[in-house]
Amino acid sequence: MKFLKIEKERGDVPRRVESKLRVRYQETDQMKVVYHANYLVWFEIGRTDFIRELGISYSNLEQMGLLLPVLDVQCKYIQSAKYEDELTVETTVSEVKGARLTFQYQVIRQKDGQLLAKGMTQHVFATPDLKPINLRSKMPELYRMLMESMES
Repeated sequence: MKFLKIEKERGDVPRRVESKLRVRYQETDQMKVVYHANYLVWFEIGRTDFIRELGISYSNLEQMGLLLPVLDVQCKYIQSAKYEDELTVETTVSEVKGARLTFQYQVIRQKDGQLLAKGMTQHVFATPDLKPINLRSKMPELYRMLMESMES
C-alpha cells in the first residue's frame, strides 16, 4: 500500500459537505417524479464530494490500493423530488470503526428547505482483493481526519 499524504490541517476537516444538483429529465418518470434509485446515485455524489473535501479523491484511494465497497444502504423517502428541482445533498460521516465507515445523507429541496429523503451507506475499507483493512493502523492520517469530521 502506498503512503498517503493529505494536505489538511487539524481543524480544517469538513463536518458536513453540501453537493448541489438539479434534477434532470432522465432521472424522472412520466409524472416528472424522481425515480427512487437516483437517490442512491446522489448519495454517491455526496460521499465522493466529502472525500474530495478531505483532500483526496476516490481515484487516489484506489491508486493506493484502498477500496470502499458498500455493505449496506438505507433510504427513507419523505417527499418526491421533481424535474428541475434544485437540490442539496448534505453528507456527514457518522461512524468510523475498524474497517467500517458510515455516511449519512439528507436530500433537501433548495427553494423551500423541504427534506425529501434521508439515508445512510456503510462501507468497508478493503484491499483490491476485498480483504478488510483496519484504517487506524494502515492509514492513520486518513483515520484521524475521518474521526475529526465527526467531532462537534
